[in-house]
Amino acid sequence: MTASRHADTPHDFSLVLGGPLYQLFRRSHLSGSTLELLHRRVIFMVLCTWLPLLLLSAIGGQLLNRATEMPFLLDAEVHIRFLLAVPLLVFAEVIVHRRLREIPGQFLTRYLIPEQSKARFREAFESLLRARNSLVAELLLIAAVYGVGMLVIWRHVAIADADTWYTVPTLLGSKFSAAGMWYVYVSVPIFQFLLLRWYFRIFLWARFLWQVSGIELTLVPTHPDRLGGLGFLANTVYAFMPLAAAHGVALAGLIANRILHAGASLPAFKAEIVVVVVFVQCLVFIPLLFFTRQLAQAKRVGRREYGTLAERYVRDFDAKWLRGGAPAGEPLLGSSDIQSLADFGNSYQVIREMHIAPVTRELVLQLAAATLVPVVPLMLTMMPLEELLKKLLGVIT
Repeated sequence: MTASRHADTPHDFSLVLGGPLYQLFRRSHLSGSTLELLHRRVIFMVLCTWLPLLLLSAIGGQLLNRATEMPFLLDAEVHIRFLLAVPLLVFAEVIVHRRLREIPGQFLTRYLIPEQSKARFREAFESLLRARNSLVAELLLIAAVYGVGMLVIWRHVAIADADTWYTVPTLLGSKFSAAGMWYVYVSVPIFQFLLLRWYFRIFLWARFLWQVSGIELTLVPTHPDRLGGLGFLANTVYAFMPLAAAHGVALAGLIANRILHAGASLPAFKAEIVVVVVFVQCLVFIPLLFFTRQLAQAKRVGRREYGTLAERYVRDFDAKWLRGGAPAGEPLLGSSDIQSLADFGNSYQVIREMHIAPVTRELVLQLAAATLVPVVPLMLTMMPLEELLKKLLGVIT
C-alpha cells in the first residue's frame, strides 16, 4: 500500500507519510503505515550515526586519548547531536503526523472554502501530496548534502588545525581518521539530510497554506475563536515543538564544545542563540501569517456590518423603551429585548477582539522555550546549580 493511500483526502492527511525514505523504512520493518515502531527507527539512526564513531575511535585509539586535544568521549557536540538531536528529528515526525492530519479537512468541515473554490483547494492539496512523495525531491536533498554540505565540512572540519578524534594535522594538511571518514561521509550527511527534509516539508506546508490563503475564505467575524473560524491553525504550532527542541539541542551541543574545549563562555553565543530562536519562529509562524490580509478584511467588514445592524437595533430599543414606543402594559422586567441588546454587545466585542493572525504571545513564548530549554543546562558553566535554582525560583515566584 502506497503512502498516498494513507493520505488521499484532506480529512486524512499527513505531511510525513510519504517519500522514498518512508517507503524504505516500511519495507525494512522500521515503520508501520502510520509511523509505528518509533523505537526501531531511533535505534537504527543511532546505529548508523553514533555507534560506528564509538567503535572506530576505540580501534584507532582516539576514544579517550589524553594526547589528543579532543578525544571522542569528550566531544559533547557529537554525542548531543546523534544521541539527542537526531532522535528528536525522528520523533517529531510522529507528533507532526498526529497533530496536522486533520488540519486541511478543517477548511472543508468548517465551510471556510466556498463551493466554487473547492476544486482549487483540492488541486493545492494534491500538489502537496505529489511533492511530498517525490523521489526527485529527496534525491536533490541528498545531492545538496553531499554537494554544498560536503564543501562546508571540508572547509571547516577537514582543514581544521587541531588534533581531534576525527582529524589529525600533518605536514601535508589535515587527514581524517577512520572514525572521521565515517563522521564526514555518513553521520553528518544523515543529520543534514533529516534536517533538510524537514525544511522541505515545512516549505510544502507553507506553499499549501499560501495557496489556500489565495482563496476568498468565508470567515465569520463573530466566531468565538477570535480568528473568524481559523483558530485551528494556531494549534499547528504545537506540532513543531519537537523540531524546535531539536534545533535547540544541536545548538547546545555546538556551544558546549566551544565552552569545554575552547575556553568560551555562554554569553559569547548570545547572537547565535537569538538567530536560532528567530529562525525557528520564522519557520513555524510565517506560514500562518499568510491569512493576515483576509482576517484583517473580515474584521473591518464585520465591524462595519455588525455596527450598522447594532445601530438599527439600539435605535429601535431606544424608541421603544425610552421614548414611549412600548405597547401599553408590556413589562420591561423579563423582556427579551434586554438580552438581545446584551448579545449584540457581546458579538461586537468578539469582532473588536478578533486577531489578524493565528499567532499569540503565548505561542511565541512556548516555541521559544522549546528551543531554549536544551541550552539552559549550559548555564551551569557560569554558576553553581544551587545559585541557578535560586535565580529560577526567584523569577517564577
